[in-house]
Amino acid sequence: MSSAPGSYYVPNPSAWPIIGSIGLFTLLLGFMLFLNEGAAGTWLMIVGAGIVALMMFGWFGTVISESEGGLYNDHVDMSFRMSMLWFIFSEVMFFAAFFGALFYTRTLAVPWLADTDLLWPNYEGGWPTAGPKGPLPIDADTAVSDPAAQFSTIGPWGIPVLNTFLLLASSVTVTIAHHALKHNARGNLILWLGVTLVLGFVFLYFQAVEYSHAYGELGLTLGTGVYGATFFMLTGFHGLHVTIGAIMLTVVWLRCLRGHFKPENHFAFEASAWYWHFVDTVWVGLFVFVYVF
Repeated sequence: MSSAPGSYYVPNPSAWPIIGSIGLFTLLLGFMLFLNEGAAGTWLMIVGAGIVALMMFGWFGTVISESEGGLYNDHVDMSFRMSMLWFIFSEVMFFAAFFGALFYTRTLAVPWLADTDLLWPNYEGGWPTAGPKGPLPIDADTAVSDPAAQFSTIGPWGIPVLNTFLLLASSVTVTIAHHALKHNARGNLILWLGVTLVLGFVFLYFQAVEYSHAYGELGLTLGTGVYGATFFMLTGFHGLHVTIGAIMLTVVWLRCLRGHFKPENHFAFEASAWYWHFVDTVWVGLFVFVYVF
């Protein structure tokens, strides 16, 4: 039964929010222990990720069944749109904090420390830097006899530029899929949304390759001072957001296969597309300010 005009659907009490909170707490606790070499860190991360996955699967199913059951009306649709816009705004602020930390460290803090003996004498600063007590970049003027005390940055014209192409192309393909949905061209919708998913997962594969190369061959890790911290926090959290966006689009793609969505009513697709365009835009900023400059 659909909601009556002028009414507003109020869902029944749900356990999914508290289950999601438990999963996120377990995941972050495991990550914290992992960073501090705690024995249970890896297992807690796996358990937390599993709980979050269970929450997403169950909560998505609940909302999908409500939507397909005709319980939502224009008032609910508007609240969904406003909620998604505020959520994306909060994510913009989240990444703005990390970009701000990068700007402050690189432009203000490091040059200031290089001009003072407040902490370490003879610290010359420069970028990239792991700090006065950290390893030196391989192209530093000061020779370092111990290779373990050196690290190398990742240039922009290998995997990073390839990943930039992949994400920009995925923004185009998801837009084509959206137009196909609005014109009720189901075949093109499924095709181009599937291409978007392939591009997104290939991006994640290449990011994993890049991380393996950084840790195994370049000496660049999360513990490589301030440069390593800002590099992996920015690219790592972005990779997490790409993963979330890919999961959302996968659910939408599976729904498309089952014949869900109409040209005039498909906000779940729109919300996922908005989020995907957001992560693509953030990546352009990362490519410019983390890899190029």
